[in-house]
Amino acid sequence: MHHLRIIGLAVLLCAPGGAWAQAAADGKLRIMVFGAHPDDAEFKAGGVAAMWAARGHHVKLVSVTNGDLGHYTMSGGALARRRRGEVLKASKALGVTTEVLDIHDGELLPTLETRKTMVRLIREWRADIVMGHRPNDYNPDHRYVGVLMQDAAFMVTVPFYDLETDPVEPNPVFLFLSDNFQRPNPFRPDIVVGIDEAFQKKIDAVDSLASQVYETVYGVDAKTRQRQLDSIPRDPAGRRAWAEKMHGARYAAVAEKYRAQLIQRYGQARGSAMKYAEAFEICEYGRQPKEEEIRTLFPFFAEK
Repeated sequence: MHHLRIIGLAVLLCAPGGAWAQAAADGKLRIMVFGAHPDDAEFKAGGVAAMWAARGHHVKLVSVTNGDLGHYTMSGGALARRRRGEVLKASKALGVTTEVLDIHDGELLPTLETRKTMVRLIREWRADIVMGHRPNDYNPDHRYVGVLMQDAAFMVTVPFYDLETDPVEPNPVFLFLSDNFQRPNPFRPDIVVGIDEAFQKKIDAVDSLASQVYETVYGVDAKTRQRQLDSIPRDPAGRRAWAEKMHGARYAAVAEKYRAQLIQRYGQARGSAMKYAEAFEICEYGRQPKEEEIRTLFPFFAEK
């Protein structure tokens, strides 16, 4: 049985051992990043995604829910369509492929059906690296992306789990996206990547996510939220400058927090000079890469 799948703006006909297998044989890495909502993958891994893409590697960002609750003045189908358009625009800025699954925001569960969907996506993409949230997080959608990814880390290798796709060989390396949660266990920065070269592309992607960056503030009371929204510029140039300042501070904080890891991988001079970074934790499920393989999967460390 064949499947029609919308990939970015193109429609591809997929069959086991067909076009996907041919694409996997081109010698380039294949990376898949699962974010719970249409913005998570872009925020957490947009920089490294753009860097891989710039070197000809294949990167796909998947929004596991459609984000139809992520706003204070709109919701439902209209918001889902808007946010899908935003991540399509962001994918162009990053040079990657994107897909949004039609699961309601706030309703993701680690069901057998969704597990099979994730396994099929990984198998069809022939992923070398799979990224997603950790399973301890404030947002249930984030948590269940982590659970589903961990479950998929084994099932992608089971030949008869899904008869429509071939198992991935070897098992991909599974990585968690960074967060600041401490319980039951804090994030462990196994791989920290300087993203200075892709920083402007990442801010272009952030700027594309207008509904989330310029119109939505979470975790504060209504008065504080309105005050913060009122402080955001209205003109496009002013908004992008604001996004560069505010989000740049986030990625600069990652670089400073994990400066020792940057120096370890890039060397003293380069590691000390990195302004912005993204960080990832190796999941104990899936393939466990040694340092030599990490430097192959993340070729940026070896470049001058």
